[in-house]
Amino acid sequence: MSKIDEVKTELSELRRKIRKYSKQYYDDNESEISDYDFDMLMMRLKKLEAAYPELITKNSPTRTVGGSAQREVGLLVPHDVPMLSLQDVFSEEEIHAFVDNVLAHFPAAEFVVEEKIDGLSLALRYENGVLARAITRGDGIVQGEDVTANARVIDDVVQKLHDALPYFEVRGEVYMKRAAFAEVNERQELLGLKPFANPRNCAAGTLRQLDSRITKERRLSMFVFNLQRSDGRVFSSHTEAYAFMQSQGIKTIANYRVCRTADAVWAAIEEIGVRRGSLPYDIDGAVVKVNSFAMREELGVTAKAPRWAIAYKYPPEEKETVLRDIELSVGRTGRITPTAVFDPVGLCGTRVERATLHNQDYIDSLDIRIGDTILVYKSGEIIPRVKAVLKDKRPQNSRPYVIPDVCPVCGAHAVREADTADMRCQNPVCPAQIENHLLNFVSRSAMDIKGLGAAAVIALVHAGYIHDVADIFSLHEHREELVASGLIGRAKSVDQRLAAIEASKQNPPERLLTGLGIAGIGRAAAAALMQEFSSIDALQEAAHESPERILAVPDMGEITVQKLTEFFSSASACALLDRLRAAGVNFAGTRTERVGEALAGKSFVITGTLPTLSREECSALITAHGGLVKGSVSKKTDYLVAGEAAGSKLKKAEDLGIPVLDEAALHAMISEEKDGV
Repeated sequence: MSKIDEVKTELSELRRKIRKYSKQYYDDNESEISDYDFDMLMMRLKKLEAAYPELITKNSPTRTVGGSAQREVGLLVPHDVPMLSLQDVFSEEEIHAFVDNVLAHFPAAEFVVEEKIDGLSLALRYENGVLARAITRGDGIVQGEDVTANARVIDDVVQKLHDALPYFEVRGEVYMKRAAFAEVNERQELLGLKPFANPRNCAAGTLRQLDSRITKERRLSMFVFNLQRSDGRVFSSHTEAYAFMQSQGIKTIANYRVCRTADAVWAAIEEIGVRRGSLPYDIDGAVVKVNSFAMREELGVTAKAPRWAIAYKYPPEEKETVLRDIELSVGRTGRITPTAVFDPVGLCGTRVERATLHNQDYIDSLDIRIGDTILVYKSGEIIPRVKAVLKDKRPQNSRPYVIPDVCPVCGAHAVREADTADMRCQNPVCPAQIENHLLNFVSRSAMDIKGLGAAAVIALVHAGYIHDVADIFSLHEHREELVASGLIGRAKSVDQRLAAIEASKQNPPERLLTGLGIAGIGRAAAAALMQEFSSIDALQEAAHESPERILAVPDMGEITVQKLTEFFSSASACALLDRLRAAGVNFAGTRTERVGEALAGKSFVITGTLPTLSREECSALITAHGGLVKGSVSKKTDYLVAGEAAGSKLKKAEDLGIPVLDEAALHAMISEEKDGV
């Protein structure tokens, strides 16, 4: 392959990746790579295009802005003033070059340096002093989404200006403070929902909510950072416009500095960098902008960004610390996971002292040892990671770390599985496995027993009341003891938990099957099996007599069928099932009756939180209209039904080009058949 062909190939791959990650960030409110890694991809693309200008395409990511307007969220509104992105820079030299270039044209120029808030851009339009429209960036050039109803419930958004200017448009950033984000995720976990990855994703998803009551509950905030247009009053500079906005009650970016030299600009950037970890909100850089509006007008804009402003991006925050220990934990399936425990450090505004080390292969690749000095950071400014070992600071007596072949909880033999890097405890009655198995059984995705959270389950295990899942259904026999001990609360709390246990006996059998913890049997697989066999008894019979019938069920592979057969052949499992039957737990269900064929032959995967349907209700709706619900996305998936806080399944569907539906679109597909379309 020639050099030019190699460059063309790299350019094509860079553009593909950048478009993919840009769509995730701007349209889907999530990203699988860090901002820094994205910026490095963009920098490489710019460098190649500068070296080979003949290979630049008109739709290159270097020539376009962010995302696309989301038609399903709200009315599309034309931009009166384009909402352009900023050119990113990463070094002091680039800052000096920008400032010196402006000063060469305008020796008296002033520069405003301020925080770059990590949120979602929003334009506010005021007509005769009253808020008329709130519009997201969308494609940045032509149109954005109308989210006025949600903007009105944000406390920082001023509804009415003191001065009734005919037209006044400002641009700002909607964000979520770290404290508010923690509260939202706490509620998500209490409701059994997936927590948001970071404040930016949460803020973006919340602003696009269809229900403004949820937007209000989540306490979004907003800083205004630019005047877009003003009719009826003329401003000469950014700082003059800020002063007017503040007089109108508009909350602008705080703690900005006005500078006249490149050295002063760099000092201001460094100052922001020092305090960014202590801010109550996330920032992803510092913005440098020319103060004078007249100078801005002369400097102009490119197709994507203004020439009068740039954004400095800080490198990922890293801290040096000392590894004090490697702790081992045991999961539901016996998998032993090592975790690094190090001296506490502050990263991205939070205290961090632990990070997963995954498995022995990961430990070996880092050659990490207890006592080592290590570099830690937060992946995507969220998940603590160990980046590297500073081997020049390694203690002389250090030794390579090997995960012991003994379970850290029960002392039983642990074995490294063939073809994996995982160590597993071989003791089926290991206390850690039992606790995690019980937590899976009572979880929202399985039996959904309200009030039996981790603390209650572990307390009951340690007190000897529960040894396996069947014991849960005999807790009522110990009511008086439980009330007297206060182990899981007072009388009212105990009675509520016992009532929830009793109610769970009537769950459909797929919930019980999910809770049994059979390898490969999650919610979707359990639902598919019960749709075919109607009862756990019939499934057990098929496992003994005709396993090929199970293999014929969609998404049932040979390994899963083998695990099912092994489970139903186990004497201990059969004894457990007998005790569950005796306790009155429901083993039988009914096949969902078809009411239509609108979705016949189509396979669906469900992810995220839907506006009105639970996942079970959505699954039943799809099945009732002939569709098939699967647990994971693959090339054979026809549609992904995605709600709020959709995660990795959404990313995979987009990578595979699988159509993504919201709840309304799913209902529309079904309605087409009813309407005879």
